[in-house]
Parts: sequence; C-alpha cells; structure tokens
Amino acid sequence: MDKNLQEEQFTGIIKFTPPLYKQRYQFIKDLVEKYKPKKVADLGCADCTLLWMLKFCSCIEVLAGLDICASVMKEKMHRLSPLPGDYLQPAERSLTVTLHHGSVAHKDPCMLGFDLVTCIELIEHLEQSDLRKFPEVVFGFMAPSIVVISTPNSEFNPLLPGVTLFRHPDHKFEWNQVQFQSWALETARRYDYSVEFTGVGHPPTGMENVGFCTQIGVFVRKYPQTGESAESEKPTEAVYKTVFKAVYPSLKDEKYLQNAVVSEVIFTAQIIKQSLLDHLMSEHEEYNDDPTERKSKFQHSMNCFSEDLGKLVVEKSMEPFVNGNVIYIPLTTIFSFPKVNRLCGTLEKLCKLIAGKVTLSSDGSAVMFNTEHENEEN
Repeated sequence: MDKNLQEEQFTGIIKFTPPLYKQRYQFIKDLVEKYKPKKVADLGCADCTLLWMLKFCSCIEVLAGLDICASVMKEKMHRLSPLPGDYLQPAERSLTVTLHHGSVAHKDPCMLGFDLVTCIELIEHLEQSDLRKFPEVVFGFMAPSIVVISTPNSEFNPLLPGVTLFRHPDHKFEWNQVQFQSWALETARRYDYSVEFTGVGHPPTGMENVGFCTQIGVFVRKYPQTGESAESEKPTEAVYKTVFKAVYPSLKDEKYLQNAVVSEVIFTAQIIKQSLLDHLMSEHEEYNDDPTERKSKFQHSMNCFSEDLGKLVVEKSMEPFVNGNVIYIPLTTIFSFPKVNRLCGTLEKLCKLIAGKVTLSSDGSAVMFNTEHENEEN
C-alpha cells in the first residue's frame, strides 16, 4: 500500500489539513525558496511526487532522485518529462532531471556536488546495517550544504487509530524525540554540521509535549567542502543504475534561444508593420497623403505605440519607413523592445541569431516586409 495513503488512514481521526505528506513536501518547497539551491537530490524519492513539485522551482537546475525500488519510480516517472508547452516556451534556466536505482548505503559519484539533499520518511525503512552506513554516505561523502531528514515521531503513535507498533509495515524502527535528536546531534557533530529540529503535524491542544507527528532535522554544513577531500572520497565506479533522464528545453541552449528570438522579432515587427500601415491608410484618407502631416502623425502614433510596449521613445534614426512596396523596420527599433533586448543582450547577438531566418535589408540593418498582398486586401 502507498505509504501516503496508509498514513492518511491512520490519521483519519486527527485531521491534518493539508494532509501530512503534503505538509512535508511544502516544508521542502519553503526551504528551497529560502536558500535557492541549484542542485537538489531526493533520497528515497518513491513515486517522485516531491521531485515533480520541485521541478517548478525556478532556482533549481539539477534534480536527482534515488530509490531502492525501481518499479515505484518507473510507474510515475513520466510526470517528470517535459510537456509540449516546455518546448513552445522554453524557460530561461536549464533543468535536468535524473532518477537512479540504488541504495543510500552505497556511494556513487553521480551524487556529488548537490546543494540540498532531502530524506523524507526514509531512515525508518533502513536495516540497521544500512542505517550505520547512511551518515557517511550522505554527510561524509555527498556532503551537501543542507540535508533535511524527516521521520515519524513514535510518541505521536498512540494518538493515531490503527497504529499498534509502527505506522508502516516496512518500517524497521520509529524513534521518539530524544532518540532522533540524539542520533542527529551526534551525526552533525561528527561531520561538522549544525542541526535544528522542527516538524509538521501539530499535536492536539494540551498535548504539546507529544511533539510533531513528523519530526524534522535540518542540517547545515559549517564549513565548505574542499575539492581535495571530495576527490579523495570519490569511488572509481558508478554503482547506481540510471532509469530516467530528462533534459528540459532552455533558452541557454542556442537552438531554443534562436527559435525564441526569431519568433519574438517577427511578432514585434508584424505589430510595428501593421501599426504603420493602419496609420498610413488613415493619413491618406484624412490628409490626402500630405507628407508633412503623415510624418507628424506617424511620429506621434509610434510614440504612443512604444509607450504601450515598454515606454520606448522612437528616435528619428529608428523610424520604420516605406519604400515602394517594401516596409523597412530597423533592428535598432526591434531591439529596443524589452523582451527582445532581454533575450539577446546585445544588438550584435540579435543580428547573429536571426541571420538567415528573417528577411533583412541588403545591409542587414532592417527587417523587410513586402506590402503587395496588404494593398490587394485593402
């Protein structure tokens, strides 16, 4: 039975809102928002729910999951794949999600270099032999900046209907507050971490001494790990098996950046072109195509248009113009729009990205549109 569903059954009389497992995941999300880690690993990731939630955190660029049961991961790992919308509108950050099959009692170099490691309801599933190895693997070898460990508080169990010994049949032990804190403090001391204790799932009023239903230790490394110590511990061979990997489309990839820039340039140029044609038509009707009036009216309209799309002030050297059946829209004008500017950074990069993808003037300074079909439609 799924541990989250079974937990909800046990806590049916004591109502946790939201459910206890969601509170644990929210605790991690809040921690991520606070510390902004780029690389996060979830040990004992099970059905990948926490990883799925974390993939939406904009600071995270690498997500990794590890579990001893490959079948549980494989059942839900499709949720970690990019969606069509991720390709249509790639994010500015890169994101790689990887799932590994293996034990937290074994060291693997793929787990080095993480900022945050989460162990949510994991340690109580470990045999004593693996529990003894666990601190050295996580705190000694992986040595992330932050480790979060949550585990059931056995003092809360008498308040949960249906719980006789442990909350889940696969649990090998469940610690009370003193036992967990003693283990955590000794682990923190041995590996140069500090640790703070908290939890989720408040006890009923008047029974505060029972403590949280889920007790949590947040470990923070006191000193930066040196490159030499990390390298000396590094095993020569990988022991985990990779069962899933997804690389999300990102604007850091030149291919996706080029597609986004070309799309934005064409969109912006089309709006400017249509605005120009609309006003030229109205000027022709209103002023009988008087050149002086046209220039004055166009300058005013472009100023208004620019205010609507980024508060720009269009200078004379940046004005779009018509020559015969061709409209020329200077790249300097297009580059002045905030989104294009943000995507490219420099005018030179804009020119490089759209070369061969957009019709440009002979000197490459302006986007060109032929107006013959517009005239036919009008």
